[in-house]
Amino acid sequence: MIRFSIVTITYNAEKVLQRTLDSVRSQTYEGVEHLIVDGASKDQTLAIVEQYKQQSDVSDNGHKVIIQSEPDHGIYDAMNKGLTQASGDYIVFLNAGDSLPTAYTLEEIVHHCRLNEFPENEQPGVLYGNTDIVDAEGRFLHPRRLQPPETLTWRSFRHGMLVCHQAFYARTDIAKNTQYDTRYRFSADVDWCIRVMRESERMGLSLCNTRMVVANYTEEGATTKNHRASLFERFDVMRRHYGLLTTIAMHIWFVIRSFR
Repeated sequence: MIRFSIVTITYNAEKVLQRTLDSVRSQTYEGVEHLIVDGASKDQTLAIVEQYKQQSDVSDNGHKVIIQSEPDHGIYDAMNKGLTQASGDYIVFLNAGDSLPTAYTLEEIVHHCRLNEFPENEQPGVLYGNTDIVDAEGRFLHPRRLQPPETLTWRSFRHGMLVCHQAFYARTDIAKNTQYDTRYRFSADVDWCIRVMRESERMGLSLCNTRMVVANYTEEGATTKNHRASLFERFDVMRRHYGLLTTIAMHIWFVIRSFR
């Protein structure tokens, strides 16, 4: 059975965490490892996740919950801790406030990508899909503006982050060797996704489009709140991967597109 490692990063997340935990707990798919990496929260976050773990331990859903709580050096440092611990075949980062759309999301990903039909070590390097945007209460607002292309490659992100981080499932063996670059405060996820896709291409692995909504993303995240700084970082990420001239040309297009 293909196993998924779902990593949830938390810090003082008591107000938004429960729907994330509920969406994972409700998954009918049994091969789930849920890693909760907490940055030493001072509110009721740890009490919530401890209760969640207790409920999981006595259930028969086949899920395993692991909790780690200690100070960190930012969200990407915490994500690297999750990478280090992950033991599933695929890893996805579903942070506090974000959620899986239905109880069948993981089952459908396995089905649509035919993951059980691949020979060992030939499974796709990345599984990806669409994202819906929800408000702070988890209510649907609209589909994410940027949509995944039919065929995704590492070059696709020249046009922006076409796949939301929460809708990007990386093969764990590749992800473990592609740690987040903690020099970036807001855009290490963009850089990480590109590097994972580049390594997948180098290994001759496909990227599977699930053609379904695989994540609900809460609108107000750290990057949204620090939009200007994030844009500067994303420019640097794109420059490193695609070259300066291409990056300048694409940013001119981004400006033109924003007025259309």
